[in-house]
Amino acid sequence: MAPSITDQHRWLLQFQGEWHMVADCAAPPGGEPVHFEGRETVRALGEAWIHCEGIGPGPTPESEARSVMLLGYDTAKGCFVGTFTGSMMTNLWIYQGQLDADRRMLTLDTEGPNFGPEGGTAKFQDIIALEADGGRSMTSRMQKPDGRWEQVMRAVYRRI
Repeated sequence: MAPSITDQHRWLLQFQGEWHMVADCAAPPGGEPVHFEGRETVRALGEAWIHCEGIGPGPTPESEARSVMLLGYDTAKGCFVGTFTGSMMTNLWIYQGQLDADRRMLTLDTEGPNFGPEGGTAKFQDIIALEADGGRSMTSRMQKPDGRWEQVMRAVYRRI
């Protein structure tokens, strides 16, 4: 049985293609901020999902890091769903999220390792936004124990 394709599914399909990515990550405790560039290939998996595969520099000069994101819209749950992981981590991020009323920003809620001195887990949001110039951005932020959101990474994507 073929899935019923909705406007939310079609919204995701606009990301198909090849992208150049520039990212800045917040400094880890006692460290320096990290700047890096990479590429991402986004493909449709049928009409209901997109599969995003990224490649960039790894933790050592001679290595590379790879990442995979899968995003779709679950009609039964009434929300966007997905996963993200990378070769540089052992955590599988599991997303649920909503598109804003202007259909320009997708906020994906998840939970993962707390990068702060507190340790444990924390709530995160990955926010994918359409940019006026045809590009897109993704901002990752972590919720601090006092409830404030702190940006931990921002990436800007331009079509190749």
